[in-house]
Amino acid sequence: QVQLVESGGGLVQAGGSLRLSCAASGRAFNSYTMGWFRQVPGKEREIVAALSWSGSSFFYADSVQGRFTVSRDNAKNTGYLQMNSLKPEDTAVYYCATKNDMLRLTTPSEYPYWGQGTQVTVSS
Repeated sequence: QVQLVESGGGLVQAGGSLRLSCAASGRAFNSYTMGWFRQVPGKEREIVAALSWSGSSFFYADSVQGRFTVSRDNAKNTGYLQMNSLKPEDTAVYYCATKNDMLRLTTPSEYPYWGQGTQVTVSS
């Protein structure tokens, strides 16, 4: 089992920045792929970014490419999502999740472990 807790969400103006954190406990976090997803009411959960356990392989959704950066510190069992140049359409609940490979990264059902989510609201 892996337990995940997100933090760092909040209200920010368009063009601003936030950094989300995902603190992991339980089984070795450093052996898992980490994914960040987001969801707005009435829509499906969508992938934002993913990072391999080593940090050498990564994925970004087109909508955040160049603005968001995913990273991790395995020594601290913590993952991060740095979000810059935020837009109102980035408003969502953001979740971190983990899985044990880099396959089917964009599919939420492939991730067995999830955090509770943190709200990000970007005002125009």
